[in-house]
Amino acid sequence: MYYKGKPKYQLTPKTSDWMHEIFEDNGLINGLIERYGSPINIHHLPSFNQNCEIYKQVFNSYGLKYRVFYARKANKSKGLVKQAFASGIGVDTASFKELEQSLVLGGNSENLVLTAAIKTEAQIKLAIEHGVPIILDNEDECRLTQTVATKLNKKAKVGFRISGFEVDGEKLYSRFGFDVEDVEDFIGSYVGEGKTFDLLEVTGLHFHLDSYSTHQRSVSLIASIKIVSTLKEKGYPISFIDIGGGILMNYLEEEKEWTNFNEKLKDAVLNQNNDITFNDNGLGFRLEDGKLNGKLNTYPYFNKINKGSFIKEVLDFMDEASGLSVASLLLKNNIEIRIEPGRSLLDQVGITVAKVIHRKKDAKGQWLVGLEMNMSQMMSSSADFLLDPYMLYNSEVENDKDVDVFFTGAYCLERDVLLKRKITLPKLPEIGDYVAFVNTAGYMMHFFETEAHLFELSTNLIFTGSNEKLSFFQFIDDNKIVLEKHNEMH
Repeated sequence: MYYKGKPKYQLTPKTSDWMHEIFEDNGLINGLIERYGSPINIHHLPSFNQNCEIYKQVFNSYGLKYRVFYARKANKSKGLVKQAFASGIGVDTASFKELEQSLVLGGNSENLVLTAAIKTEAQIKLAIEHGVPIILDNEDECRLTQTVATKLNKKAKVGFRISGFEVDGEKLYSRFGFDVEDVEDFIGSYVGEGKTFDLLEVTGLHFHLDSYSTHQRSVSLIASIKIVSTLKEKGYPISFIDIGGGILMNYLEEEKEWTNFNEKLKDAVLNQNNDITFNDNGLGFRLEDGKLNGKLNTYPYFNKINKGSFIKEVLDFMDEASGLSVASLLLKNNIEIRIEPGRSLLDQVGITVAKVIHRKKDAKGQWLVGLEMNMSQMMSSSADFLLDPYMLYNSEVENDKDVDVFFTGAYCLERDVLLKRKITLPKLPEIGDYVAFVNTAGYMMHFFETEAHLFELSTNLIFTGSNEKLSFFQFIDDNKIVLEKHNEMH
């Protein structure tokens, strides 16, 4: 017996058939949690493959040269890396371990890239040894890469990360990358044969914008195409521009629910009658001197333009100076476009299931349902995860015992409340029932997961999907995925 939780203002998540198939099989969930502990994260590989196909189809429709790299930092499961390669895309790595594991799991110089925010000598050495392109962020990284390349007596394939594009009269700030106004001169003066950095072979440019604006991406892409054109004239073999990730996805069934929730939360904070969230949490909205300030500090969960249509909007943008679309400019200049999606490639890929451990009433008379998991196992930079959960009961439910609950976690912190919204259920959960949080694979289940209190990390299960009856044996423990080449690399 399973039911979607119904808060006062519902946010109904988009779900997939495979999720409901699992929710309906109590015996399966009992068996998995008995074996692997709570919580478990289940990853559905066919859904990942479908997301890969969406991006490939868009780029193919324009006849563009392209590459898609899965941003591995969004989820640490090894099974997804193997699936990325099987789906014909690459993997963007952001640490030594991510790069090392990805090489062992089938990565090579063609389907990997290293974009780490902080690059150590060990990372750079591993990348150069395997011909993996390194995206350079600053002059110190250029020096370190030159030093390592000299020791190895091997050229380093590199791209330059750039930032500071001017869009609508405003310079877009980022702490990452070379300033767009300086990068041409820097490369022309210091990089290449007979120059300071003679072992750096520049093959591309890279940027990542800290917003979800397709307009900003298009304008930045046009500026990058101009830089590529100038550098090509100077003899640099630049072949690609990578526009990073941050490609919107849509979590919700209805825009109306999203708009309604936003308006009602604002009203509740403004009028000081917030019965929507735990202890009047405004999720970013706050009342100051009788006025509403702040903004909703969460991901924008409903997006009409998302995934493929987001990329189309970037490519269809018209450049006034040339009268050509961005896609046409890329084709005209023979430039390969690259993207590094994380969250959107993981849409519909994962669920997190946790076991109910206790129920209690607090001093305010609120029901708190304690789950065997903690806040770090479903945490992003958002103030809350705004999707209605599913309650999986082990016994029959009579639909006349509605109860409002908050789900709490295992950390000794007052703020370990797993969802800030009050959730209405058809009956109070019993010990041993389960709660399922859907679409958690991207930047939720792993991004901030910790082992405080010496808690075990959650088990990640890889589910390949099946047309047959569900079976315990269709779920592979990600820890058991063998790193076959690991010994060869050490």
